[in-house]
Amino acid sequence: MSTKVSFDSKSIRLRLWFYLVGIGIGVVALIWFLHIFFLNNYYEEMKISEVDRVATSISAAYLRGDDHLESTMQELSISNDFYVIMESGEGLLLFTPESDNRLPVYRYLDQTPRLKQLLKKSHSSPVYFEMGSGIENYDTLAYGCKISGKNVDTVYLYIFSPLYPVSSTVNILRSQLMYVTVVTLVIAFILAFYFAEHVSRPIKKITVTAEEMGKGNYDVKFDIDSYSEINNLADTLNTAAYELGQADNRMKDLIANVSHDLKTPLTMIRSYAEMIKDLSGDIPEKRNAHLQVIMDESDRLSQLVGDMATISKMQTHKTVLERSTFELVSATKSILSSYDILSEQEGYKFNLHAPKTAYVFGDENKLKQVISNLVNNAVKYCGEDKVVNVNIRKVAKKYRVEVIDHGPGISQEELPHVWDRYYKASSNYIRSAEGTGLGLSIVKGILTLHHANFGVTSKLGKGTNFWFELPLMKKPEDKNTDKEMTTNTNKSIPQDPESIEQLDK
Repeated sequence: MSTKVSFDSKSIRLRLWFYLVGIGIGVVALIWFLHIFFLNNYYEEMKISEVDRVATSISAAYLRGDDHLESTMQELSISNDFYVIMESGEGLLLFTPESDNRLPVYRYLDQTPRLKQLLKKSHSSPVYFEMGSGIENYDTLAYGCKISGKNVDTVYLYIFSPLYPVSSTVNILRSQLMYVTVVTLVIAFILAFYFAEHVSRPIKKITVTAEEMGKGNYDVKFDIDSYSEINNLADTLNTAAYELGQADNRMKDLIANVSHDLKTPLTMIRSYAEMIKDLSGDIPEKRNAHLQVIMDESDRLSQLVGDMATISKMQTHKTVLERSTFELVSATKSILSSYDILSEQEGYKFNLHAPKTAYVFGDENKLKQVISNLVNNAVKYCGEDKVVNVNIRKVAKKYRVEVIDHGPGISQEELPHVWDRYYKASSNYIRSAEGTGLGLSIVKGILTLHHANFGVTSKLGKGTNFWFELPLMKKPEDKNTDKEMTTNTNKSIPQDPESIEQLDK
């Protein structure tokens, strides 16, 4: 069975290889283009520039009255392979080069009238043109300029420079360029393959590791030592793997705890329903007791579902705060009044230490839920005295709400985790079977949305103090806002204030 090899046109390795090879081909093509189209023109431009430089040197020597002008012109003619002719304004030859076998001097002299005519039309600016030499592929550059000054006679300077054929030179260079092209392209292919492979290898390694992470293995390690950008990507993925692992563990814990919380009341509901059907259906007292258990477990299920919905909304940022100014003391009293049944039936004591009124700014319903959850938490861990104290006091420009119990307390190491969902401390601070385990997590979420300061202090064996702060809002008509009062919601003896101060220290 043959394996089909896939071709990925968007592969970074393939594209990088193409880019580098393309650069090599582009450089070679540019060299060929310059060689074919500009070599001859470049040669002529250089010749013109060289002739103009020599003419400038001769003109300067003439104007300063150099006694060795003729020897200078002769030397420049020989060293630069030029033919220099100087003519007076009246047409007398002042200097002509020595004749040789390459080109008779008269051939140059025949072109001087043309150069002089061109100089008159150009208003004495230098002129030049190419003239034939009678030899195939052999031309000569004819150059003329006018030299004039205040203390010297006007003369005309003509320079003739042979333009040797460059075809042979071009052929030599072209042959060399063929070798250069082959070597350059081979090197470009090799380097392109090396760099493409070198860059893509760590990315492929990251991809393989990321596939493992995608399968749920969050213990993978992106151990890459490459370019800075790839190293940063690897570090980011390592962080993502760690966070995903933590989230996966939390999700598993959440599913396990929720499954347990759902299974227990459902089992009890089913069990008591079967007992009513089989045993207590005709016995009113037993039937009512069993029905009460079913109702209690149903309420617990309803509370669990409600708490989970609240947590879900806060996590998905769908919770909208309806902020307004409201009276905090009356809101707290209404919450504590719902615990009167516990005071009457089980002997709990709920003490409120607060000013007469305290106006704050926030979402009243959600902040009531915060206070209710904290009080409910204190009830479960209030200790043998069954006393829960709620304090509202002014701190700077805020009101601080404190819910204090005298329960077993929480160790300092475990305090930061009490806000986590379903957190179970190693001490006696263990989630009660009657709660959902989400109350303090909801408290944290709501207070975070309010940007409120909150926290918890505790001492083992002495109790715990949960607190939060809200910005105060004063109304002009509320003159007695800061006059403190003590309210005992169940008319029990108030807690000794010194014990509260000691707990806060």
